[in-house]
Amino acid sequence: MKIPKRIASAVINSLKGGVVPRTGLPYITVGRETEIDALLHDVDIIADGGASFRFIVGKYGSGKSFLLQTIRAHVMDRNFVAVDADLSPERRLQGTKGQGLATYKELIRNMSTKTCPDGGALTLILDRWISGVQSGVASESGISPDSPDFEKAVERKIFEVINSLSEMVHGFDFAKLLTVYYRACVDGNDENKAKVAKWFRGEYATKTEAKNELGVNIVITDDDWYEYIKLFAAFLKMAGYSGLLVLIDELVNIYKIPNAITRQYNYEKILTMYNDTLQGKAKHLGIIMGGTPQCIEDTRRGVYSYEALRSRLAEGRFGREGLKDMLAPVIHLSPLTYEEMLVLTEKLADIHAQLFGYEQRITQDDMIVFIKTEFGRIGADSHITPREVIRDFIELLDIIYQNPELDIPEFISSGGISYSKSAAGSDDDEDAGDFAEFEI
Repeated sequence: MKIPKRIASAVINSLKGGVVPRTGLPYITVGRETEIDALLHDVDIIADGGASFRFIVGKYGSGKSFLLQTIRAHVMDRNFVAVDADLSPERRLQGTKGQGLATYKELIRNMSTKTCPDGGALTLILDRWISGVQSGVASESGISPDSPDFEKAVERKIFEVINSLSEMVHGFDFAKLLTVYYRACVDGNDENKAKVAKWFRGEYATKTEAKNELGVNIVITDDDWYEYIKLFAAFLKMAGYSGLLVLIDELVNIYKIPNAITRQYNYEKILTMYNDTLQGKAKHLGIIMGGTPQCIEDTRRGVYSYEALRSRLAEGRFGREGLKDMLAPVIHLSPLTYEEMLVLTEKLADIHAQLFGYEQRITQDDMIVFIKTEFGRIGADSHITPREVIRDFIELLDIIYQNPELDIPEFISSGGISYSKSAAGSDDDEDAGDFAEFEI
């Protein structure tokens, strides 16, 4: 497995810091096949004009963010536009002091495509749309770009898109701004192009400012930012993309809001999004939100405290431990198996060796001992997460690389971490079979 050093460095440094890398995910993805297949099935529905809404639920460090970023990479390969944001005390779904708008700004700032995977793709998308219309007119009509009739034909095509958007909520102003952008492109007016992009990014603070600079008497606000996400989804389809996927992580920041009424307003916004996608009011739009079990299932402060959401999302009578319903709106992440963790450590060891240019010394048997030691800690069966194991393993690789004289098996075994009889493979333990393949 050859991996560019730039990507290898991003992967190793991100994982060691406890965060998910935005590039290089295919090199380290293991497990989660059923979850990825289920979400990619949603993606097919979105491409056909439908919409979807999912919650990804798992403990801190269990792989929620990793799965979200993996899906993000998959959909960009399928000609989707992806936007993502982490909620925080300053970024919510609904607020009175700009918190909802702050989330919108973060989503648009992180707008990504296959050719622009690191965000900031807004102007690229607008330019590609206009260029695509011009190319389409030239090939379909046979009119030369130098002909005076060419610009009129392009305008007719542009207005077809704009007229279809005008019927949606706030669609008239959205369409008017697209017209301004097109005119700016034709005239070579980069200043006006920048102003339109600024408006789409939600950076105009007042209607007066927007009116003076662009002639539109409206700005994006806390209350209506989601309507513009739906408009973007419709526009992107007309601009030649397959659809829009919205990824929102760290729902726990809504759970932490101390004011109960403010929490309820945020859950009401989630309900609006959920109903829109499932009732067909939104098209070519997918929404995935990530959160911990507590922030979803707590009936006092979590999503389930909002009865309209709890009744829609709670498991039915037939849901039980060990049986996954991947068609449900809530996907619960189960821990990676020991075998999957072994595959992951092998991948990381390979990437680490390539990054620092050394002959890999750690063996598969060493990795097995490491995994048994990690999962053998008291309470590890219910508390340890992939994030912790990965960080420990990268630290181990760093130490081995810097100390070539080290006896690796002895160092791992004497690392001051004791493991219990059950985790080591006791016949009485229900997980003993998982360790059976790791006997050395």
